[in-house]
Amino acid sequence: MSTTLSATTLLAVPMAPLLGAVLAGVFGTALGGNCIGRKLSHSLTILGVAVAFVLSAITLESVINDGARFNETLYTWMVVGGLKMEIGFLVDGLTAMMMCVVTFVSLMVHIYTIGYMEEDECYNRFFGYISLFTFSMLMLVMSNNMLQLFFGWEAVGLVSYLLIGFWFNKPTAIFANMKAFLVNRVGDFGFILGIGLIAAYAGTLNYTEAFGKAGELAKLNFPGTTWMLITVICICLFIGAMGKSAQFPLHVWLPDSMEGPTPISALIHAATMVTAGIFMVARMSPLFELSDTALSFIMIIGSITALFMGFLGIIQNDIKRVVAYSTLSQLGYMTVALGASAYSVAVFHLMTHAFFKALLFLAAGSVIMGVHHNQDIRWMGGLRKYMPITWITSLVGSLALIGTPLMSGFYSKDSIIEAVHESHLFGAGFANFAVLAGVFVTAFYSFRMYFLVFHGKERFDQNPDAHHDAHDAQGHHVAHSGKPHESPWVVWLPLVLLAVPSALIGYFTIDPMLYGSFFKDAIFVNPDKHPAMAELAKAFHGPMAMAIHALTTLPFILAVAGVALSYYMYIINPALPAAIKRSVQPVYTLLDNKYYLDWFNENVLARGARALGGLLWENDKKVIDGTLVNGSWKVVRVFSNIARKFQTGYIYHYAFSMIAGVFLLMTYFVWLKP
Repeated sequence: MSTTLSATTLLAVPMAPLLGAVLAGVFGTALGGNCIGRKLSHSLTILGVAVAFVLSAITLESVINDGARFNETLYTWMVVGGLKMEIGFLVDGLTAMMMCVVTFVSLMVHIYTIGYMEEDECYNRFFGYISLFTFSMLMLVMSNNMLQLFFGWEAVGLVSYLLIGFWFNKPTAIFANMKAFLVNRVGDFGFILGIGLIAAYAGTLNYTEAFGKAGELAKLNFPGTTWMLITVICICLFIGAMGKSAQFPLHVWLPDSMEGPTPISALIHAATMVTAGIFMVARMSPLFELSDTALSFIMIIGSITALFMGFLGIIQNDIKRVVAYSTLSQLGYMTVALGASAYSVAVFHLMTHAFFKALLFLAAGSVIMGVHHNQDIRWMGGLRKYMPITWITSLVGSLALIGTPLMSGFYSKDSIIEAVHESHLFGAGFANFAVLAGVFVTAFYSFRMYFLVFHGKERFDQNPDAHHDAHDAQGHHVAHSGKPHESPWVVWLPLVLLAVPSALIGYFTIDPMLYGSFFKDAIFVNPDKHPAMAELAKAFHGPMAMAIHALTTLPFILAVAGVALSYYMYIINPALPAAIKRSVQPVYTLLDNKYYLDWFNENVLARGARALGGLLWENDKKVIDGTLVNGSWKVVRVFSNIARKFQTGYIYHYAFSMIAGVFLLMTYFVWLKP
């Protein structure tokens, strides 16, 4: 443990946003008497997150330059038998990177929110929620044990419920936050089972101690089966990641989370919550490395998500939903990398993706503000001359997303493709096809959105719903006709600040993060069984050489083809998409209904669960209440009615009863008992 990292300083990182959340969320609302106003609420929360970011950056600098590490228990909550339940921090390269990503993106979202939520009546409450969200995520990534990990895990789920349903007067928002909450409970059930198995067989919740016993766990079978215990543990843990990081089939909540305000979409989709599952699997790499079955399962699930969720992005017309399905697809890429044992590549893509995805979401929000709260990309077009800053930053984000050489997304995305290509696990062939096909799909739907929004004919004055308010249930954001306009500086400044790392950070960090010692004691890979990273290291000759070489590779050709096709279909020949839609109507219907997964969940699983619940309820009424509960007191009542007849209060009645009792006993013992 290094002395260069102070426990007090580290504790201040999550506590600063928490303090801001309490001040704004309690004293800035009716709950605390509205003691503080809007300006003070956003100032306090922004200050809290800014402090957390500065301290996180200082911590990262110490980790990189001084090799600083921290792994200590700060507080022991309770001891049950030999199982300790503690609160503590583990800070290494993985944690320090996540701390900086979470706090920086959150800071940008906080600043952006000043402009985006300006007209909202619940302004202070919103700032309280997003600051609390930041605290929850920091507790998750900084934990050194599974109890605290689970606390942060559930806390981000709870706050996401509050944020997705922030406009609680909208029925769609209520449905969306319930959907997110319930689907995540399914994944969290698997997650807690995995943690429970580790606690039961390793006797600890501490990361270091559990990883030290990984070899012993690998020798055990799950009771009553021939399954490896470590495989069951890893699959259970990953089911938790499937819910939190929105992997098929537990992905269905994420597109609906767009019902929340746009800053929330950026916060949930970019740097918090959905990345928690990816972070968790990377942190648990010493366990996952021991089960090829679990890794294959992860790779296949990620491949399905990466490819098939990308297809859904092609037909979306809501600007936020296009970016949402992009998030699903990119999370699939990260998951595929985890399955290929390229944990560092997955986390690297998590980092680069956080910047350009936050940029794209916030840019989408800026567009929505500029066109008076219209979200349908079919009624935009030509916005580049009205919103130049939003246009340029959106272009940077889109180029990063599709993996353009030298952009940040290129280095992480191409590394994933190469890692999958070098993997020999079951399912690697399908995964290789999925990530390659996904390159074309991503390029197509990303630039479809880009061209429809910023280029082509101006269509914003043709919107049939132009005079309808997108948020009419809240009584604000009243739409009005007029020319689009650039957003205020509090909105475009975060876009500019996010565009810089979206363009550059991959170039400067790929070497230390993937091939250096940045993750040396945070991520474990067995190179003999899983040689993907070793093969990538042999082929890597620097970021510039990688970019130049990429110009002749298949992923680059596919990306260019996707952009070219979208340009032709939506700029050169805009009548073609409608013609294609008519010719493949069944396919379009399938995609429009999201593979009927929502229908299946609502009409089969949900109705089946309600029917089972109704059956159990009727059983409870008739058997439990009717027979056991009500039957017991009825028996007592009958007995009491009989006994009451002997309790008259007359001494001669009691004497007679005693004599009769003695007579009966004498008769039994003298005449009847043998």
